[in-house]
Amino acid sequence: MSPTQPAPARFHVVIVAQAGRLSYEALLFAASFRAFNPDFPGRFLIAEPQPGDRWPRDPRIANPDLRAMLTEDFGADILPFHARHFGDSYPYGNKIEMLSALPAGEPFVFFDTDTLITGDLTQVPFDFDRPSASLRVEATWPEIQLYGPGYTATWKALYDRFGLDFEASLDLSQPDEYWRRYLYFNAGFFYYRNPAEFGRRFLDYALSIRDDRPRELVCQSLDPWLDQIALPLVIHGLGGGRDALAPGWLDGSHSCHYRVLPLAYAREDQHVIDLLERISAPNKIKKILKGHDPIKRMIYQGKGAQARALFDRANLPRREQVIRNTLKREKLWLR
Repeated sequence: MSPTQPAPARFHVVIVAQAGRLSYEALLFAASFRAFNPDFPGRFLIAEPQPGDRWPRDPRIANPDLRAMLTEDFGADILPFHARHFGDSYPYGNKIEMLSALPAGEPFVFFDTDTLITGDLTQVPFDFDRPSASLRVEATWPEIQLYGPGYTATWKALYDRFGLDFEASLDLSQPDEYWRRYLYFNAGFFYYRNPAEFGRRFLDYALSIRDDRPRELVCQSLDPWLDQIALPLVIHGLGGGRDALAPGWLDGSHSCHYRVLPLAYAREDQHVIDLLERISAPNKIKKILKGHDPIKRMIYQGKGAQARALFDRANLPRREQVIRNTLKREKLWLR
C-alpha cells in the first residue's frame, strides 16, 4: 500500500468508555494503541458519559485502578459528556452525543472500544475533508419484508427526508436491490475534520429518524441500528463515501474491530491474537483485566484457544451468525 496523500500532522483518537465491559475493552484498546503509537502527536481521548437523568446508575468508569492505568500509563485524557437524548435507553447514542465534547474544528478518528490498534495511525492516509467509516459490515439493515418496501425505496426515503442526492450514493457496479449497492457502514470507526459539524448532523438525523420515521421504515427495527442508519447519510451529506479511504488500512493492517473476544479468537489473523495476548500479559494489566470474567476466561484460562480450535481461518463460514451459533453451542460465547 502507498498512501494517496499524507495524513495531517495532528489529529485526535477518541473512544467511548463507561462502567462495565467497555472500560475493560478500553484498557485493551489503550494498550494496543500505545504499543504502536508511543509518540502519537494528537490527543488520546476517552469520552465518558456522566451521571444524569438518562442513566439509572452512574455510568462512569468504576474501577479506580483501571482509570488510573488509562490516564497515567497510557496517557489518555478523560473527556466528560452528558447524554441528553439517548443514554441507557440507547447506549449506542454515546458515539453521537460525545462528539459535542470533542475539540471543535480539530480532526478526529473515533473507534469502538472493541478494537485493537495494530499499526502507526499517522501512516493512515486520512483525508479529513472526506469522511468515511468501516466497510466491515454485513446486511444487517434494513430487513426486507415479504411485501416490501425494498432497499431502494427504504434508503431513498431517508435521503429524500434530508435533501440528499440518493443516486450519487449508489454503487452502480452492484445489482439493483442488492444490499451492497446502497451506502452502509459499520460505526466501528469514523472520522472527519470537525467533530462539532459531524456531531450536529449525526444527532439531527438520528433524532429525526427515531422520532418521526418515514413510513417506509414502519416495519423496520431501529434498535440497535439507528446509528448505522444515520451514519451513511451524514457521511454522504458531508462529501465523503465508501471510497474516501483506501482499503486495507483500517480493519486491515492498522486496526482490527474484533467485536467480541470469542469472535476474535474464532476468525482473526494470528498476528491479532498474538498482539492481544502480548499486551494483556504484564502482571499490572493482568490484575485489572481479570476483574472482567469473559476476559479472564478467554485470555487467561484458555477458552480463547478452545474457540480458535473450532474454526479453519482459511475456510470460515460466510455468515457471522454461523460462527456465533457454533460458539454458543460450545458454551464459548462470553461477553
